[in-house]
Amino acid sequence: MLNDTERALLREADDLDRLDEDELVALHDRVRRARNKYSKLYRRRASAQVSADASRARAHVAHARAAAKAELFEDALARVSRRLAAEAKAAAAALKQERLSAARQSSAVGPPSSRARATRSDGAARPQAKPSTRTPATEKVRASNKAATQRKQAARDQRPRG
Repeated sequence: MLNDTERALLREADDLDRLDEDELVALHDRVRRARNKYSKLYRRRASAQVSADASRARAHVAHARAAAKAELFEDALARVSRRLAAEAKAAAAALKQERLSAARQSSAVGPPSSRARATRSDGAARPQAKPSTRTPATEKVRASNKAATQRKQAARDQRPRG
């Protein structure tokens, strides 16, 4: 039922332990394309057959081979996706540990005064001040508020004193 390239692709999807993350991404892309190809092919052919046969069941039987291939590639895609997710999670954890250790080393190397300021007298870390977020939207609000205040003040200045 499968040609040589499709068999090779499914064999490669069965042997995931030897692949690194980049190779898994490439394999995932190839398996997904094959799955999409046969899914589309089945849907297109079967929908055309339904109008000719006036029966979905007969249309399915006529194109069962494309449906079976789509199912095979769907299963392979699920396996590759699970393995890729596990590899990505492991790589992210390793990167996080690497960054944390680099941050610890750089903070240990810094001057003692900077470390002392970052902690309270009881040794606990001081809470950091929230950085101001100046975006175009907040700038517009700020300008609008300032203009409204100036208009109100101008109106008060125009009133007769008495």
